[in-house]
Amino acid sequence: MADAEHHHKESPVESVMDKITEKIRDHDSSSSSSESDDDKKSASSPSMKDKGFRLFGREKPVHKVLGGGKPADVFLWRNKKISAGVLGTATVIWILFELMEYHLLTLVCHCLIVALAMLFLWSNATLFLNKSPPRIPEFHIPEEPVLQVAAALRIEINRAFSILRDIASGRDLKKFLSVIAGLWVLSIVGSWCNFLALFYIAFVLLHTVPVLYEMHEDQVDSFSEKACMQIKKQYAVFDAKVLSKIPRGPLKDKKKV
Repeated sequence: MADAEHHHKESPVESVMDKITEKIRDHDSSSSSSESDDDKKSASSPSMKDKGFRLFGREKPVHKVLGGGKPADVFLWRNKKISAGVLGTATVIWILFELMEYHLLTLVCHCLIVALAMLFLWSNATLFLNKSPPRIPEFHIPEEPVLQVAAALRIEINRAFSILRDIASGRDLKKFLSVIAGLWVLSIVGSWCNFLALFYIAFVLLHTVPVLYEMHEDQVDSFSEKACMQIKKQYAVFDAKVLSKIPRGPLKDKKKV
């Protein structure tokens, strides 16, 4: 009885002490977990990470650089069947027009002749076989995708015109020299092959270079960083020895009336 009475008297005090210790433990655990969460967030935040050098100064993933969506999925082989089908179709077209010297109008006419002949014979054969005629679907080009493609082309063409105008204004000598060198290389490549072969080469590169770069991104970025440093050093030497010695006339500021 004495033990029971003693336990009964001390139980409220013990319960209060237990609650206090539980609160202290909960506070410590919550503070430690919040600190660990903050450490994880700070470590995973892009502002705290060392981004390092990225090819062409990009800040987005390769998928976003290619525009995202289905075209980027095709270029990066997210769906291997679709990407292989697109590349295979382009290869067949290149073989027909380039190697077999097939003409576009001839190919279209031959395809239409075969398709119409097969559908015509099939439709007449069903009358004798007592079967339902083939269901020929109605094909039509929707307006919205055409307008989207036209708007995207208009934006890119206007951007190209703006870049060419900026280069021709003489504000950036480095950009001018790089564009001239690029056009010169492109003209040499164009003299080696016709437009169709050049277009096919560009198409194949779009289906191979981005996915290979995504697979070996760190190695390519490291190598390109070293290459850019060497190019900058060589350009600094060229600027000091050649470009800086070119005489330039005084620039007169035009006063606005």
